[in-house]
Amino acid sequence: MASEEELFASVDALLEAEPQLPHPAERARLREAAGITQARLATALKTTTQSVKNWENGRSEPKSPRLEAYQRLLNGWAAKHPVHGTPATAPASPPAPRPEPASKTYPAPAPETPETEATAPAKAPVAPAPLKRPDARRAMPSRPSHATKAAEPAADPRFPHGPLAVLDSDGSAYGSAGLVLHCSATTIPELVEWTLKESGLGAAKLHRNGKDADPLIVLTAAAAVKLGLPEHLEGHEQRRSLRLPADHPVVKQVTKAKWSLTQRGFGPWARIYRPAQAGQRQCVQLAILSWDALDARSWPGVAEMEPADVARVLGTYALRVLTPRGSTAVSGLELMTALRPPTRAVQDHATGNWVPGHNPGSLGTEPVDPAPPEATGEHPVVVNSGWTGGFLDEEAYQWVRDVDLLTGEEATLPYAVGLDLNTAFLAAAARLTVGLSGPEHLVSPPFNPKVPGSWFVDLSHIEVDPRLPSPFTPSGIRPQGPAWYQTHTVAYAQELGYNVAPIEAYLRRETGAYLDPWHDRLKTAYVDTLADLGVTKDLTDQEFLSAMERHKQADPAMAAVLAAIKATIKGGVGKLRERPQGRHYQQGERWPALERPTWRPDIRAAVISKARVNMHRKMANMAKMTGLYPLAVLSDCVVYPTPGRSPLDFLPYSASGKPQPGGFRLGPTPGLAKLEGVQDLAWAVDLMEQGLNPARHIKGGDAVLDDGE
Repeated sequence: MASEEELFASVDALLEAEPQLPHPAERARLREAAGITQARLATALKTTTQSVKNWENGRSEPKSPRLEAYQRLLNGWAAKHPVHGTPATAPASPPAPRPEPASKTYPAPAPETPETEATAPAKAPVAPAPLKRPDARRAMPSRPSHATKAAEPAADPRFPHGPLAVLDSDGSAYGSAGLVLHCSATTIPELVEWTLKESGLGAAKLHRNGKDADPLIVLTAAAAVKLGLPEHLEGHEQRRSLRLPADHPVVKQVTKAKWSLTQRGFGPWARIYRPAQAGQRQCVQLAILSWDALDARSWPGVAEMEPADVARVLGTYALRVLTPRGSTAVSGLELMTALRPPTRAVQDHATGNWVPGHNPGSLGTEPVDPAPPEATGEHPVVVNSGWTGGFLDEEAYQWVRDVDLLTGEEATLPYAVGLDLNTAFLAAAARLTVGLSGPEHLVSPPFNPKVPGSWFVDLSHIEVDPRLPSPFTPSGIRPQGPAWYQTHTVAYAQELGYNVAPIEAYLRRETGAYLDPWHDRLKTAYVDTLADLGVTKDLTDQEFLSAMERHKQADPAMAAVLAAIKATIKGGVGKLRERPQGRHYQQGERWPALERPTWRPDIRAAVISKARVNMHRKMANMAKMTGLYPLAVLSDCVVYPTPGRSPLDFLPYSASGKPQPGGFRLGPTPGLAKLEGVQDLAWAVDLMEQGLNPARHIKGGDAVLDDGE
């Protein structure tokens, strides 16, 4: 038998051992429950945001003394934000081993518990037993063995079968990871009832003050017909409005069953709901594949996939971004609100009741009109005021160098190589301070680069090498006099060494990094999906270029997810200034988008201004380091005359082989570059002489310029 001294020595050894951290998914849950971003946590622990990401997805662990500080913080958060059913005094600790479920289910985000819940959580539905996936179904290739899979959060017990299902005509409802449920519904109302009461579908909120995601049912063409819907929208009026007429039998069925449709009616993305009862939402979203719910530009090839593969694509997107809520542009905008909910529960001191109150850092619940120069020409603040003072023109680059400025040395180079920046708008959104309140007009204010807003200032005196575009205009042409600019554009003029003297300005005094959580989530989604396609951060530049050549063929399903993530970023930024739709619109009328707090053209301008300035800074640094000047720029694509067909032939590297900071660098993360295409220099010069932009065609086709609308 062991002596007392031996036992005490063993216990002391345990006490002196390194602290045991919670499971990675629990670390992320605790941080999000506390309302802290990864970037803010990294600052507090004197480390990088990427290190925090690695700790929360299980790729690495902190070392002392950071380990002890992190453990102390997690214990404090665990006491404040216990999981459902856990006493508030319980410290954060590693979760007990959980038995494997009998059937594989889709991992939905872990539920988050606010400090005070106004309503009790919904009782988990009794879900039907999953069926085995039929062997006859053709599946997309599985993920390649070299894929780097991020740690997935534990399934929410309220939504055991994941966020969505794809319903086929035989009643098979395909979820993620091979899950198949049986649905016997023969009408849309029956489908809605089955989804809410039996399916076990849905997803937990992304923020403790937000709302759970409504379950999504995707209908194949055959399933739509079985449920009484047309395979395709027929007739001029239906195609124009993209919805069923109010007298269609299915719409009447929905109404008769006392369900309601949102204002957009029964279209490709239909929402069917009843008013919330006891604080619980009753809403199901439908997406109809044969009605072009999944646009081929954003979801390439997905509409033609087998139902199980559609479920895999959409399920992965739902896990990494959010459950789709319409087009990728709509989803991009909805993600901003999901991560920065407008309200939180606050206690009314008079009654003691918990009521909705403003959530700090959000855009609130009420729309804010822009300043006249930030609006569009048809906006009521412009039309009603008779504004003639000009408008903000912060757009992406569309510039081609004058052919006469090509030097003899450049003309001898054989190739034109296009570089494309990964998700340039997303990179610009990182740590971007934007206005959270309405604009305030000032006359002759001193310029402050830390205050977001619009400045009327003369930058026409600033000299820029004519072989580079002007950093102040999207056309790259030097401005001719005073004009309106976003803060980042004016700050860059100051960075170049010039004095700026604003004539007037519209500024926002309440500010914050509104887009930080949006940036963090989409960056992780983008990087993880590229890793699934074999493009990882540990590759050399040559290996990166080789991996990018074949990444779309590695797994078409994951390639479609990647395309959707990129479309979500650009479309979300564009939705911040959505223009009026419909031929009956009259100038000066308000249009529906103006009633959203997220109709914020000033935030859109801030993102695009910063992205354009970032591009110009890299081009200027490239000229200093290599003596090379661009031939053309289109948004985030730049074309250079080069001695070889590879970016490795002209990008700047140090003697040790490391990329030089400040210029373009290859890599898979937002803001780094990849090869867009290669052509002969003579081809590019010929386009330039015709007044065409080589950057639009360098890939071998017609590049799509997303103008942010």
